[in-house]
Amino acid sequence: MAVAHDLIATAAIVLGVVLSALAARWATQRWAARAGRRTLLRLRTRVDRFKLTRKHYVISQVLADPAVADAVHAHAAEHGVREAETWQRVERYLHEIVPSFNVLAYYRLGYWVSRAALGLFYKVSVEYERDDPFRGLPRNAAVIYLMNHRSNADYVLVAYVMMGAVSISYAVGEWARAFPLEYLFKSFGSYFIRRRYREPLYHAVLQAYVQLITRNAVTQGIFPEGGLTRDGALRPAKIGLLDYALGVARDPALRDRLYVVPVGINYDRVLEDRTLLRELEMHGPAPARSRFLQAASVGRFALWNLGRLLTRRWRRYGRAAVTIGAPVPVDAWLSRLEAEGTALFSLPRTGRLPLVQQFADEMLARIGTIVPVTPVPLACAALQSFDADYVTRAALLERMAAMRDVLQEFNARVLRADRDIAETFDRAYRMLRLRRVIARTGSGYVMLPRGRPLVTYYANSIVHLLGPFAEGVRARDALPVHDWERGTAPTAS
Repeated sequence: MAVAHDLIATAAIVLGVVLSALAARWATQRWAARAGRRTLLRLRTRVDRFKLTRKHYVISQVLADPAVADAVHAHAAEHGVREAETWQRVERYLHEIVPSFNVLAYYRLGYWVSRAALGLFYKVSVEYERDDPFRGLPRNAAVIYLMNHRSNADYVLVAYVMMGAVSISYAVGEWARAFPLEYLFKSFGSYFIRRRYREPLYHAVLQAYVQLITRNAVTQGIFPEGGLTRDGALRPAKIGLLDYALGVARDPALRDRLYVVPVGINYDRVLEDRTLLRELEMHGPAPARSRFLQAASVGRFALWNLGRLLTRRWRRYGRAAVTIGAPVPVDAWLSRLEAEGTALFSLPRTGRLPLVQQFADEMLARIGTIVPVTPVPLACAALQSFDADYVTRAALLERMAAMRDVLQEFNARVLRADRDIAETFDRAYRMLRLRRVIARTGSGYVMLPRGRPLVTYYANSIVHLLGPFAEGVRARDALPVHDWERGTAPTAS
């Protein structure tokens, strides 16, 4: 009897613990749902409904895609494995790719962290190519933001400036698949992709997922350059993800709802600039470091800046600027092709991809025309236009003023173009002096040997906009040129 009594008491305790845990989970989920709704109402922002769909449902939708089934059959036959094993492989890919969007994480944690971090390092500017950028877009529009990629901070910067209007789902590379970044990005709605991974099965799964979220009007952010620019110039466009997303336009009902929005980004200081320049010298990415070394590097950076903050020597890194372009309807591009006698989706893949590449190049050219011109890139372009390491202040200011006039003539996005040119240079000089790029000598400035690559890096971000000055700036480029890195930059017109 005693043993039976003890068993009953133990079972009652276990049952009570389980019920309490379930009740706590239910209460937490209910609180989170209410808090999320209050947050959205307070910010008056729009969230794509499909983002709130549970992860297992999204995975089931991709698994039901006939294209994925065909890829599974082909993979199993080619590699001599059972289809059951291949389906398990597909499910692993999906668990890796598919995010779990969390309203509170995005709009509370994400907002406050991005606001604090960006406010600490930069003065953020946002400008729109037209006053009402979303005018004329249907409520169920599927919008894809295409942006140039200068820094890993781009994800945070664009999400922050757009947070009051929309939440963006980014395609994020392997660099963010580390604790805790992976969980943060997935809770923010971003999906992970394996760059340079050529397996057809993986790409069939990724394509099915991208097309699923595009059909359901999930707002996406894609970097068509396919990675960070290592020399500061715009890289050639890559079309993988863009081609996947455009594929939904085969459906006439979706074709009218698909829009692409170009976004230009620039900084007075890119946090990774010296690392990117080292990779350029090494002809590719640096060897992967251990997590301990990565943490040590981040720790040193944090402690150094904390010391400057505590000793009141902290200075922000200047401007982080974004320009949101006017939406481009995909239907207009397809209609133009059809007027020329080309039905894009009736072509084989080998005939379709060159046309998609042309569209991507056109969008990258649009991005190039709206890249913001901040003080440091303007000052660096002026410095590099002289065939000397020493430039007088008067000559430098005169050259900067002439370049600014050309930029305005080409309708470039010059920040604070109404400001006196001396004030613009002085703001740039504070950053360049802090980083030991140039130094004041007498009535002018001398370029320090270690600073020349950085001058070229920042000048390259706007050289395509400089019209008659572009050739002279490019002629004094101090960086190694590689075919894989340097593409044909768009020119101002």
